[in-house]
Amino acid sequence: MTQIQSLDDLAAAIPDGAKLAVVPDYSGVAMTATIALIRRGVRNLHLVCVPISGLQADLLIGAGCVATIETSAVTLGEFGGAPRFNAALRHRRIQVLDATCPAIHAALMASEKGVPFATLRGLVGSDVLARRADWRVIDNPFEPNDAIVAMPALQPDVALFHAHMADRQGNVWVGRRREQIVMAHASKTTFVTVEEIVDGDLLADEKTAAGVLPSLYVTALAEAKCGAWPIGLWEVYPPDETFLQAYAKEARDDDGFDRVLASLLNGATRAAAE
Repeated sequence: MTQIQSLDDLAAAIPDGAKLAVVPDYSGVAMTATIALIRRGVRNLHLVCVPISGLQADLLIGAGCVATIETSAVTLGEFGGAPRFNAALRHRRIQVLDATCPAIHAALMASEKGVPFATLRGLVGSDVLARRADWRVIDNPFEPNDAIVAMPALQPDVALFHAHMADRQGNVWVGRRREQIVMAHASKTTFVTVEEIVDGDLLADEKTAAGVLPSLYVTALAEAKCGAWPIGLWEVYPPDETFLQAYAKEARDDDGFDRVLASLLNGATRAAAE
């Protein structure tokens, strides 16, 4: 049965060293939970970006929470590069497992289906393949002289994301964000923050059922109003561009990053930013 918890309890349930799957900025980033994780001092995470990340990964890296990151990219988009990720690369503070968007999705889908590996074609001969000792070029068993890449199934310990709403049974409405569903199916546990917990049964309502992640796949959830801020949540609130622009400038050095992080840890909110 899905547990309804406080944010602090949810953050406490994500252990040091966990393989933590997170979503891109357009897909419901659990930013309030991320701040709670940093506040509690989580360490040595293996961050799996599905398939990219931005501010969330940059904050976790800058706060010293990440040992390894598996991703296709870390970027602040129109606001520029991710400064703490770039600094960590330069100073070799983190291990980076290069990937592509299709590769991450395929490896998660292998875990979702309970098979040991996934296969892709487009990686053959690429620089990415040369950097991944855990990926193998194999012969297509059904077609002679046809090389394909096999990659092991990717099973995160925890999937973490933010959504619009959940009911008290633990069913979570994710709308069209199917990557959230694949993450939950592939991961050992799934933690979700939501804008609101509603009465009724989201699975029983034909208007919402098709976009629901059933409670069977949700380990715990917490209510967090504006829980994606300063990243936006589609059809609810936009990204806080003022904050993101200021972050991209301030976080270029350690002192500036520390000031921004301190403001977040001390309770900066979307309302306060406005």
